[in-house]
Amino acid sequence: MNATADLNATPATTTLVSVGEICERIVRFSREDIATFARLTGDTNPLHHDVQAAQRARHGEIIASGQQTTAQLIGLIASHFSRSDDGQARELLCLNFNFSFKAPVFAEQELMLYWRVANVEWNATLGGWLFHADGRATVRNAHPCVIGRGTLLVKAGGA
Repeated sequence: MNATADLNATPATTTLVSVGEICERIVRFSREDIATFARLTGDTNPLHHDVQAAQRARHGEIIASGQQTTAQLIGLIASHFSRSDDGQARELLCLNFNFSFKAPVFAEQELMLYWRVANVEWNATLGGWLFHADGRATVRNAHPCVIGRGTLLVKAGGA
């Protein structure tokens, strides 16, 4: 069998990612974290740094920017699927994410970040395992603040 045929062969299974696989982490943003992140990312919305403006708004308190929560979600899944602590080297590409904001994230709230792999399929063109994951950031024992879906590609890492 030649090298081209090997690349086009469809592997039967993978141990790099599996349907139902979960990754999760707990995070908490301080008021200072929220203001600093907003400033560093060019988000000048006063809801992220001005307590008085936030109190006049419908939420009444400083809130994290949506990009701060989604950045943590993306960081979690990227870290999990590019790890090698289980003896398997991986290469990961994040291809697409869609998020929906359901509720504000306030300073000092404990957030549970969570992803679950929904499906996995071999993609010969990309030479790796394409998968979709469903995620959320939820206030502990309460409601989801952000829900999302990601499309990622994982490959066996080189030596």
